[in-house]
Amino acid sequence: MKRLYVITLIVIVSVLPVIGGEGGSHLFILSGQSNMAGLDPKISFTPTVEAAFGKDNVIVVKSAQGGQPIRRWYKEWKPTEGKTPNTKGDLYDVLMKKVNTAIKDKQVKTVTFVWMQGERDALDKHGDVYAISLNGLIEQLSADMGREDIYFVIGRLSDFDNENKICPHWTKVREAQVKVAENNKRGAWVDTDDLNDGINIMGQKIINDLHYSVEGYKHFGKRLAAKSIELINHNAQQNNTAERKKHAR
Repeated sequence: MKRLYVITLIVIVSVLPVIGGEGGSHLFILSGQSNMAGLDPKISFTPTVEAAFGKDNVIVVKSAQGGQPIRRWYKEWKPTEGKTPNTKGDLYDVLMKKVNTAIKDKQVKTVTFVWMQGERDALDKHGDVYAISLNGLIEQLSADMGREDIYFVIGRLSDFDNENKICPHWTKVREAQVKVAENNKRGAWVDTDDLNDGINIMGQKIINDLHYSVEGYKHFGKRLAAKSIELINHNAQQNNTAERKKHAR
């Protein structure tokens, strides 16, 4: 099994308290296809964010479905060529129905979108429009929630097909995911290359599998949570610094 790494860093970051103002819950929206569907937030993601912000200050909503392209979420999706499919955005509507139910009558302090998807787009050769589509999805969510301060964390595709033998646009999607995350101060990505070796949920040994091992999913949840906490705390620190400078004038 490839070495699972940065565990110590994840544990340290995950227990850091948020710095900033009072009031409101931290909303985490988890979505995507099979590797998000396989993640049980209650095992590692939710406990990690609750340790950082307090159990009563966290709302976690997950809606995922295996084998689905990003157009099932992004309503303005267009291919580089050919006819645009009619089915677009239906899974996004399912997700937002769950989100709106979860936050009804509640004050939301921060929103973090956690995304693990791209395998299907890599298979269908839509890597050339993946960055545009993912940015569009984030903007779509921001507009619908009426917020310009949404954080997002992307799970980058693993090393399952870095030679592009099964999914022709595998590395294109990987690169697009990193590009989107690194070009936005509110975005980040996490590595999954070490999560797809070991023993899977069926008790089978896997090596460089499309999906993650049982332990891999546990570390995946912690990794996503740690990066989410890091983004929120970093912004809070920046706001506090700006406030101190303002009052010092």
